[in-house]
Amino acid sequence: MKQRMSQSLRRLAAAWLASLVALCLTANAQAQNLTIEITRGSDQAIPIAIVPFESQAAGGLPQDVAQIVSDDLEHSGQFEPLSRSALISLPSSSKDVFYDDWKRVNARYLVVGKIEPQGSDYRIQYELMDVAGGKRMLGETVTSSASDLRASAHYISDQIFEAITGIRGAFSTRIAYVAASGSGDNARYALYVADADGHNAQQVLSSDDPLSPAWSPDGSKLAYVSFESGNSAIYVQNVATGERLRLTSFPGINGAPAWSPDGRKMAMSLSKDGQPEIYVMDLASRQLTRLTNNRAIETEPDWSPDGRSLIFTSDRSGAPQLYRMPAGGGEAQRVTFTGSYNSDGRFSPDGKALFMITRDENGFHVAKQDLDTSRVTVLTDTRWDESPSVAPNGTMVIFATQQGSQGVLGAVSSDGRASFRLPSQQGDVREPAWSPYLN
Repeated sequence: MKQRMSQSLRRLAAAWLASLVALCLTANAQAQNLTIEITRGSDQAIPIAIVPFESQAAGGLPQDVAQIVSDDLEHSGQFEPLSRSALISLPSSSKDVFYDDWKRVNARYLVVGKIEPQGSDYRIQYELMDVAGGKRMLGETVTSSASDLRASAHYISDQIFEAITGIRGAFSTRIAYVAASGSGDNARYALYVADADGHNAQQVLSSDDPLSPAWSPDGSKLAYVSFESGNSAIYVQNVATGERLRLTSFPGINGAPAWSPDGRKMAMSLSKDGQPEIYVMDLASRQLTRLTNNRAIETEPDWSPDGRSLIFTSDRSGAPQLYRMPAGGGEAQRVTFTGSYNSDGRFSPDGKALFMITRDENGFHVAKQDLDTSRVTVLTDTRWDESPSVAPNGTMVIFATQQGSQGVLGAVSSDGRASFRLPSQQGDVREPAWSPYLN
């Protein structure tokens, strides 16, 4: 049985996590698309009607674009799409919309559209209406190939989300995760990249040892830890080409890689000089700078969005807590004081909050700490959460957790009001990483 540990703190500080349950890895070798299961809806979700897009395509369409848009908006936790059975009519253009009808079913917004074949491609016209204001808010025509219809639907979701909330949508981003198969000495691990909704999963690599991915700021590369050479080593791999290089392979621990916001440096935890400490590598010169010098275990660095500081996990106070220090080195200041265990800190994209794993009498949960007030809000009610990763718009956090005996991915809105899970039909999935915006 293997302890449920992330590739960073869980490997570096086994003594900290002796209370975690063990998991037996029973997945099959091939991971499939993840399937979203909504576990908690928001009581403040905005009601929106998304009408099936009209289409004259012979034989139908390979993707239901309107349904994908509906699913995206619902999974954000900020919208409550009306069921198709509740739709009172099926307009395909704003000129066919009677706003009073939609007010009667309490829809605040309405999306309509049509899809027309255009040679081998499709021409998608969609419109967003403000029902309460009785006006058209957004309209656009998108050209898409058959294979890109799902991506086009995510793009439309992004535009609608931003038009209503003022926040850039993140439906066109991607997630990386690790799927585990087998058990004991026969355990295998595969690194996958998928759409943010779990579809279009593609295997990047496989390994006999656990992996832990981290995206580069431009989304073109993944850094990860591998033990394929017998010792831990940090690799960087191009997602599109598969080309990779080994960044570090020092004796002892090489772990917890974290890219700087400009992509020029990488923070990491190395034990080459004794205890695990935080280092920063200049990626062009490969020059290392040691930032911490302490008898404690120092790991899980994360950069502030402005690149000026780092947070990391340390047990220098006797138990894991989060500390912050200048990116160029200097005195580290403790930033978490609520509870006896806080680890795996991640900055919000605006730098105003930290997302982390906290422990209470009910287990390990995803929590959020406001950096101005130090107020901590526990976001999840699951018991074995780890490895949080924040969407680039800051509205959602994806994390690893447990459903029965199976490792699954969970996601929770940044206010804790909505959540869902992304289990794999094929077994355990772990170590999620949400990509940055890809364009």
